[in-house]
Amino acid sequence: MSDDSTTTPETPEAVAWETGGVLPELAVTPDKYLTVRYAGASGDFNPIHVDEEFAQQVGLPGRILHGLWTMAQVARAATEAVGGDEAPGSLRRLEVAFRGMAVPEEPVVVTGEIKAVEEGLATISLTARQGKARVVRGGRAVVRVPDRG
Repeated sequence: MSDDSTTTPETPEAVAWETGGVLPELAVTPDKYLTVRYAGASGDFNPIHVDEEFAQQVGLPGRILHGLWTMAQVARAATEAVGGDEAPGSLRRLEVAFRGMAVPEEPVVVTGEIKAVEEGLATISLTARQGKARVVRGGRAVVRVPDRG
């Protein structure tokens, strides 16, 4: 069980599923042990993620988060906006560009804007930041728009 603290995004009904609509912000504060747990789950034991001393010796501020964990938060923001577990299969495509590094114990905030809605699919531009640094930019997701049924 993770100790990460996370904001709870609003429901999909709160999103205006039209060009210019904004997704609820997703903020996740990874705890200090996240990189070790993620290394075990992913098999990526690069010492920059699990060894504080090594990371500092190679010029990093300390252990850094795995890029794929950060990408997962971008995917999470997109899928939670359309209903999360209640909307399986809604994420149709995901692209990200890693542009910075993030560290444990500081919030990672994901924001998104709807760029287009066509034939029941929304294209969303997404960014992940930690403080002033963008750690993911140029993120793009295509999701199935929730049925207002």
